[in-house]
Amino acid sequence: MKSARPVLLGVFAAALLAMAGGVGWVALRAPAEAEAASDSLPLPPDVPRLAEGPEYDRCLGLIRTDPVEARSFAEAWETGGGGGEGARHCGALALLAAGEAERAAERLEGLARASRGSAATRASIFAQAGQAWMMAGEVGRAYGAATMGLTLTPDDTDLMLDRAVALGTLGRYADSMDDLNRIVALDPNRAEAWVFRAAANRHLDKADQAAEDVGRALTLAPDNAEALLERGIIRQLRGDGAGAKQDWERAIALAPDSATADLAQQNLALNEAGPQRR
Repeated sequence: MKSARPVLLGVFAAALLAMAGGVGWVALRAPAEAEAASDSLPLPPDVPRLAEGPEYDRCLGLIRTDPVEARSFAEAWETGGGGGEGARHCGALALLAAGEAERAAERLEGLARASRGSAATRASIFAQAGQAWMMAGEVGRAYGAATMGLTLTPDDTDLMLDRAVALGTLGRYADSMDDLNRIVALDPNRAEAWVFRAAANRHLDKADQAAEDVGRALTLAPDNAEALLERGIIRQLRGDGAGAKQDWERAIALAPDSATADLAQQNLALNEAGPQRR
């Protein structure tokens, strides 16, 4: 029987937990940005528009207050008022708000494939479908939706990040690095991309590169809870238990009701328990 190093949980796990909890569009952001967006769940901050007019605006508004009524409104608008793509889009988002992530993902993906909207709009709908698939636990289909979106807008760093998260969740860290490297080349000030790159490098046993990446993330966003979660793991693996504890406690203080805080708390417990035997 030999000692086993505790399995420390980082940002790929946090992303999956956050999306499973229905907050995919505000997960893994700076705390102030997440708080500002939280009132508008389940809509992402910039909803791609497939229609214009008061019916569409009303339907999207209902999602925030009464998803069941939003779904009924969308169905009636589609069947009786010629709502078209706008009604179908709102109806899919209403399903998502009601917790029916798989049905919502199927509808969003179908809509993205068939829409007559611009390439950028269709790519945004594929992004919504991908995050809905993540919320449904269908990570492979989330990867597929992000890939479809990237065929339409190849330099879309949001879609690249979505796909990188899916790949990392699937354990395909080297493939995830391809997207993450492109993101930081296109947008070197994007802190969350550096955090995920740190996590991917850590899983690829490239501890020095992981430490450099998470350091860059914290230079850009010193109060990024996910970066602190990840730096704590890297510190722990390097034998700096006190530094790891400090980072995880700070992550919990910054985002107390998040998946990141839950994982930081679990890591603290593992750290406190010490090596397990098996």
